[in-house]
Amino acid sequence: MNASGSNPESGTLGASNPEYVVGRVRSRRASLFADEDYRKLIRMGPSGIARFMEESEYEREINELGTRFSGVDLIEHALNRNLAKHFQDLLDWSEGRLYDLIARYLRKFDVWNLKTIIRGIYTDTDPEEYQTDLIRAGELDDRTLDRLMEADEIEDAIEMLSRTTYYEPLMAAYDEFEETGALVPLENALDRAFYERLLEDVSRPPGQEQPQEGPEAKYIEFLQAEIDFRNARNALRLARSGTDLDPASYYIEGGVLFDESELNRLVADQDELIDHIAENKRYGDRLSGALDRLRDADSLIQFEHAVDAALLQYSDTLSSIYPVSVSAVLSYILAKEREVENIRAIARGREVGLDESEIEEELVIL
Repeated sequence: MNASGSNPESGTLGASNPEYVVGRVRSRRASLFADEDYRKLIRMGPSGIARFMEESEYEREINELGTRFSGVDLIEHALNRNLAKHFQDLLDWSEGRLYDLIARYLRKFDVWNLKTIIRGIYTDTDPEEYQTDLIRAGELDDRTLDRLMEADEIEDAIEMLSRTTYYEPLMAAYDEFEETGALVPLENALDRAFYERLLEDVSRPPGQEQPQEGPEAKYIEFLQAEIDFRNARNALRLARSGTDLDPASYYIEGGVLFDESELNRLVADQDELIDHIAENKRYGDRLSGALDRLRDADSLIQFEHAVDAALLQYSDTLSSIYPVSVSAVLSYILAKEREVENIRAIARGREVGLDESEIEEELVIL
């Protein structure tokens, strides 16, 4: 997939076609696995999961890959191929401004892939062991990703990105990485660059007010929510880690829920952190059930899954306000990601012998 620019047949800011795309997306969303399907899969081994997938919309991928892979490898390759196909379809269907907004958002998978490769190099892991974790649905093509996996040093991989937008943020963070020996500076540089670039793409020039209503306003609101919930997750990770890492090194600008000083204050108190979210009118009025789940979470993984569920719920709310807009497409992208991550977690959990309750804790279920 190449999500680097506008659909050449539609023009950069030409007429969009949200009615058509959202209609196709609704059909795709209706075929996503339900929570009850995940509970069935939890009771199956990898071969049973693959057979279940073969009877679903994963049939083509399972059949095409079944001669080369088996077990969890087959499931993971099928999931990633299907995910990339679905997101490529979104680009193929879209025109004009809608295409641009979707393509820019799908660059999040470049960030995912670069983090995965950098971690692989850092831990001296054979690329064969982590290449199934790559989601080839962003701007970086297969050839570039394959070359990056061949790099022996992180610095070499960064140099390979010299003609991309990821190069300067990574180089700016490289000295801190060398000083600390931790990947946090590099990973945060990628996250910051992704969100800053996204918000710049939809920001009005100085002197012009941002739209307060309409589909594009809801797109901005969605991005702000994603930043807010990522900051909340990172804050609790720091609080639970017991390390003396500076919360500012995790902070991503662009949200509405925290400023840097607030995050520094809230990082040490989960209850106060959740109260802060609940007191925000934008989230507190729409996420009461999700916030209850956050309060009940007694482990970091439960909190993170509750945050993911809250973002899904919030994206659905935005898409219902403007049902024929990019918000509905972004809500579908999150829901499709959730499906793939849940199936992968079940397959991996069964492979290593986790019991059903342990696997269920790894899932994002609404």
